[in-house]
Amino acid sequence: MAVFAMLGALMYASKMIMEVAPNVHLLGVFTIAFTVVYRKKALYPIYTYVLLNGIFCGFATWWIPYLYLWAVLWGATMLLPKRIPEKLRPLVYMLLCAAHGFLFGTLYAPAQALLYGLSFQKMIAWIISGLPWDFVHGVSNFFCGILIVPIIKILTFLEKNL
Repeated sequence: MAVFAMLGALMYASKMIMEVAPNVHLLGVFTIAFTVVYRKKALYPIYTYVLLNGIFCGFATWWIPYLYLWAVLWGATMLLPKRIPEKLRPLVYMLLCAAHGFLFGTLYAPAQALLYGLSFQKMIAWIISGLPWDFVHGVSNFFCGILIVPIIKILTFLEKNL
């Protein structure tokens, strides 16, 4: 449990350090890497991060979608085959990470619509207005995703040798 708490704190710390660049962070990278290595147990560090985010940034309405947003990426990663050919792994993980970034606003929108009573048309307008930020998010997630395989290798090595 202590390892998972530290990994969740690492997620939160990395997000805070990278706040200077909007929508550029390593959360997708860590979510995918932890899921590949720890499978179901990856939910511990993921939700430690979500809880820390609420504690330090406020349990406001913006936080509510975080309860499912990271579970979507976790679930998509869980659906990937366990034995992806070694040469394809980096690209598959980078594309999944990017997809989550590109879809972040769309995944976030239903909660916004419910919380603020937005009609379907207003929800679509909200999604469209956020597309430039989702573009930045998706592109940055793609390039940050290059770190996924090295993180998986480090975690796997540590799990086997410690």
